[in-house]
Amino acid sequence: MTDNIADMMERVADRLLPLDAWHRARGARMVPFAGYQMPVQYEGVMAEHLWTRENAGLFDVSHMGQVLLTGDAPDVALEAIVPGEIQKLGVNRMRYSVLLNEEGGILDDLMVTRRERDLYLVVNGACKYDDLAHMRETFPDEVVITLLDERALFALQGPKAGEALASLIPDVASLYFMQAGAFTLDGMSLWISRSGYTGEDGFEISVDCDHAAALADRLCALDLVKPIGLGARDSLRLEAGLPLYGHDLDESVSPVEGDLSFAISKRRRAEGGFAGAERILEELEEGTDRKRVGLAIEGRQPVREGAELFAGDRMVGKVTSGGFAPTLGAPIAMALVKSAFAPLGTALEAEVRGKRIPVTVAAMPFVPHRYHRPKTA
Repeated sequence: MTDNIADMMERVADRLLPLDAWHRARGARMVPFAGYQMPVQYEGVMAEHLWTRENAGLFDVSHMGQVLLTGDAPDVALEAIVPGEIQKLGVNRMRYSVLLNEEGGILDDLMVTRRERDLYLVVNGACKYDDLAHMRETFPDEVVITLLDERALFALQGPKAGEALASLIPDVASLYFMQAGAFTLDGMSLWISRSGYTGEDGFEISVDCDHAAALADRLCALDLVKPIGLGARDSLRLEAGLPLYGHDLDESVSPVEGDLSFAISKRRRAEGGFAGAERILEELEEGTDRKRVGLAIEGRQPVREGAELFAGDRMVGKVTSGGFAPTLGAPIAMALVKSAFAPLGTALEAEVRGKRIPVTVAAMPFVPHRYHRPKTA
């Protein structure tokens, strides 16, 4: 199996995004994240969050790993380490899935798209080299792995993202949520999916690094679009109830514990045959000791990752993500808790600096998703 992974793994931490100078010229505050210098904010997290909920925000997510799987039956090979239905995935259709270890823990979460001649994956930036190494060790030699390190990735998100992008590329209006296709703009070859990680309608746009600045300029010249930083991306995904790998999910958490059972397809439940299947299928049948849940926080003080959760004197879980929700005007959190304390409405307490703060298990998403789906009769 050939690939271009080894030389990528030797590169230094805190690499620069293709648009590093572009971000700095627009006043972005840069911080280290997933081995890159990333824009955390431009004019402020609160303002950028609310702009994206009302208009369209442009996020640079070029730190993510864009991967092609080609060769002989890459869908069969991938199904050995993910629990989703890949073999029957239609052309230009997408699926969310999780990369599993042999114990059924989650190594990463990812998006898979079938294209005409390959599978296109988007994996998390902090995990991409480990993911690629795991695939290389697992896949047969006939499957070729290619990291598309020469391409940048943008996420255009918000209720007006469709209107904004269609003003430049009218044909994208034909895409619905979890559909994708190849498009061109001013001679730039783009791969565009109707997807994202904010809970809003939106797109992810793959473009050659040499054209990234030109595309960002075209998009941000539109009145509906502003550049948005990493800080608002995190608060938006938290409101949407979407887990962040390395925080809400890790190698010890199974898809069932992580409230991701929807990612285990019907055929895979019946047939198994994926890493960790014995544990995961047993958990589907018999339940788990813990579950990922949402938390509503009493008062105004955010409860951050790592805070312990108590039912009386008993410690029953830990917060995995937490912060202030600008759309709601209140703090919210996610946590892994003992399943007996996971039902909606369960009252718990979070310990923050020696003080107990009342919290309640709440439904997710905290803010309803607004994905662009076909209308049903």
